[in-house]
Amino acid sequence: MNTPTSVEKIPVTVLTGYLGAGKTTLLNRILSEPHGKKYAVIVNEFGEIGIDNELVVNADEEVFEMNNGCICCTVRGDLVRIIDGLMRRKGKFDAIIVETTGLADPAPVAQTFFMDENVGAKTRLDAVVTVADAKWLKDRLKDAPEAKNQIAFADVILLNKTDLVTPGELAEVEARIRAINPYAKLHRTERSNIALDEVLGRNAFDLDRILDIEPEFLTADDGHDHDHHHDHDGHDHHHHHGGLKHYHDEDMQSISLKTDKPLNSDKFFPWVQDLVQTEGKDILRSKGILSFKDDDERFVFQGVHMILDGDHQRAWKEGEERTSRIVFIGRHLPEEKIRKGFESCIA
Repeated sequence: MNTPTSVEKIPVTVLTGYLGAGKTTLLNRILSEPHGKKYAVIVNEFGEIGIDNELVVNADEEVFEMNNGCICCTVRGDLVRIIDGLMRRKGKFDAIIVETTGLADPAPVAQTFFMDENVGAKTRLDAVVTVADAKWLKDRLKDAPEAKNQIAFADVILLNKTDLVTPGELAEVEARIRAINPYAKLHRTERSNIALDEVLGRNAFDLDRILDIEPEFLTADDGHDHDHHHDHDGHDHHHHHGGLKHYHDEDMQSISLKTDKPLNSDKFFPWVQDLVQTEGKDILRSKGILSFKDDDERFVFQGVHMILDGDHQRAWKEGEERTSRIVFIGRHLPEEKIRKGFESCIA
């Protein structure tokens, strides 16, 4: 597992978001900007996505050439087969973007990159990017479990169409997002207008690098979670917490675990494997950095439902705090059981 890679793996960005949130607009920007990179874009149904026709140079069933060096494929077949086909094409590209249909749960797409050895040998998941509609997200979170999954799964969230809501509505929808996923990088956008390097090449799944860029990546802002007194007299005092109300999402939550004591790897691995086998259907994402006893290297792992992937990434630096941190995001998680289990893994 820990062999130096001779092949530079191609980063894959999974782009998701509810119908009408602005994914197509973002995709069209990626496909039409003169970024000088060559992207392969895999879209679910080419027909429904409305990519500007002028961009398509020659369209055959599976692969479309774009005039700025991008190529487009349709996922009528299997993702694995299409990626395999892309890898055999002459002429390298810089990255692959997989656009999921608006109703889809991103999990199966993300799992493909862990599960399939062929795909995993040549590509690596770079980030799950979710486009959310600032105006309608609140309603979608009530009636569409997929919308919640897309938020819970995201490494990067574009809160789009911010020009259509009031500052108060925007603060509220952000608080709802944070109740589900406190860890994603959140950007406010209009017409999906964002610097592409905020979306592509994020290395969000490479926890080691993301922690260097965003040290607070695995630390949720849970300072105010227990502070519910702000509407005790029937009024909403918006001046608490810098104007952010805090929500608890009833069925989706994140659990953050942390210890400064080293873990026993012989206890940890059986525990976490058992946990994802029994609770995996409800665990959407898990990620962590671990410090094992008598081990001078950081172990980094992440998972999608029941599938876990992990590796030693680098030596702990001189003077670096050897803290183990894990995050689980999911539905109806047995928090007490998870906390006790984690504590039992301390060496």
